[in-house]
Amino acid sequence: MSSEEASLRVHATGGVVVDDGTTIAYYCWEADAGVTADPVPVVLQHGFTADTMADWVVPGTVAGLTAAGRRVVGIDARGHGRSGKSPDAARYGERRMAEDLLAVVAQLDLPAVDLVGYSMGAVVALLAAASPATVRRLVAGGVGAGVVEVGGVDTRALPNDRLAGAFLAEDPGELPPDIAGLRAHAEMLGADLPSLAAQARAVHRDGIDLGAITAETLVIAGDTDPLAERPHVLAGAIPGASLRLVAGGHEVIGSSPEFRSTIIEFLSR
Repeated sequence: MSSEEASLRVHATGGVVVDDGTTIAYYCWEADAGVTADPVPVVLQHGFTADTMADWVVPGTVAGLTAAGRRVVGIDARGHGRSGKSPDAARYGERRMAEDLLAVVAQLDLPAVDLVGYSMGAVVALLAAASPATVRRLVAGGVGAGVVEVGGVDTRALPNDRLAGAFLAEDPGELPPDIAGLRAHAEMLGADLPSLAAQARAVHRDGIDLGAITAETLVIAGDTDPLAERPHVLAGAIPGASLRLVAGGHEVIGSSPEFRSTIIEFLSR
């Protein structure tokens, strides 16, 4: 099944209005007909500037999971996709997004989940997995030592103040190439730039109780990803976690068949 077919056969879409009044959008897909289904659904959390469709549907990850017998739930983080927007940085941060994710899990009455997050979404997933929620398997992609050393996405490689300013700049032609690329990607997706600037200012820095994670965990990253340097440091901080490197940089979520197949195989154990 193609990614386009997967996007057309979304079983249900919905929204949860969380405690601060923000609507969090989600999408559900059922396992393919004729495949023995795993009763535990997979919850997907995308990265910064993206959304469920861009990170998980278009590259074929959702289609691969449903073909493997998995029910899938994709969540648009606040400020992204179809979820609520705001230019107020106080309404953002990965811990707030983890609370949103758990609100969707509660709304759908899911007693246990397998959880996959990429980049910003990996920080969200790690925070959720360190909570009392029941996470059976966990995949943290596109992050590395920064989670341990600076508390989240590695702001040493991509300073959050420069990033926030880039999304509000009147002339993107003056931006450095790496940040200009992120802004161009966001604009291509029709993202709300003030909301992205607000999230950049609110990026998580408070640390995560990685020792509290009980899920079977895979850390996966591109071997040349500047935002996921030394991922073995992160894997070593999570009890029993395994590490997989795939060829490529931070774009592997959309460009690497090995990235997708590794995740699907790990979740299918």
